[in-house]
Amino acid sequence: MKPRILEVRTKILKKNDEIARALRDRFADLGVYVINVVSSPGAGKTELLTRVMKVLSERGLTVAAVVGDLATENDAERLAESGCKAKQILTGTMCHLEADMVEQAIEEFDLESVDLLFIENVGNLVCPQGFDLGEDLRMLLFPSTEGEDKPLKYPTLINTCDLVALSKMDLAGPVEFDTQTARANCESARPGVPIVETSARTGEGIQKLADLLAAQIENKNSKRAQYL
Repeated sequence: MKPRILEVRTKILKKNDEIARALRDRFADLGVYVINVVSSPGAGKTELLTRVMKVLSERGLTVAAVVGDLATENDAERLAESGCKAKQILTGTMCHLEADMVEQAIEEFDLESVDLLFIENVGNLVCPQGFDLGEDLRMLLFPSTEGEDKPLKYPTLINTCDLVALSKMDLAGPVEFDTQTARANCESARPGVPIVETSARTGEGIQKLADLLAAQIENKNSKRAQYL
């Protein structure tokens, strides 16, 4: 039974990787920068992204988002409050997004006019780690309300991430969150990973995060221009 399960999983991942590669090539050709946002449930992804998307769109970037959730379209509606186009992906019982879901969700987007696409993954610290979605960057949200040892408990996911946003930092004091220990744990699980302290409620770190992402987009566009 175990070899059969392994064979099925291998086939699923192979198909996902093939679609993800095709998506990545498509995004590269069109000059779309893609960010896969992962976290546990309730980490504040939607609220933070709404703030960041608004800031980036005010800077002249065209931003869009797809968001995964098991049952409701609430998150897409909230992201749309930023003034950007947002599409919900209902996953049913699936605890992560897969490349074919993203491929279908972006069919109605005019990608030629999009500078940045956020993919808000389903809240889960285990399942998303093995599924490439064609992204340029994977960002992990790590909220102060979940304790400093979260990166050590879920090292596999953080080890695939390119950026960590410490979220809900306005609650760090009340919950006695040790920021330095949290940073050290992130560094232990993913040496050298950039870390930004944020709060969607107060606006802390939003501009800094937007600056970092804008720089990533500019860098990709500069490299693309060399080959056009």
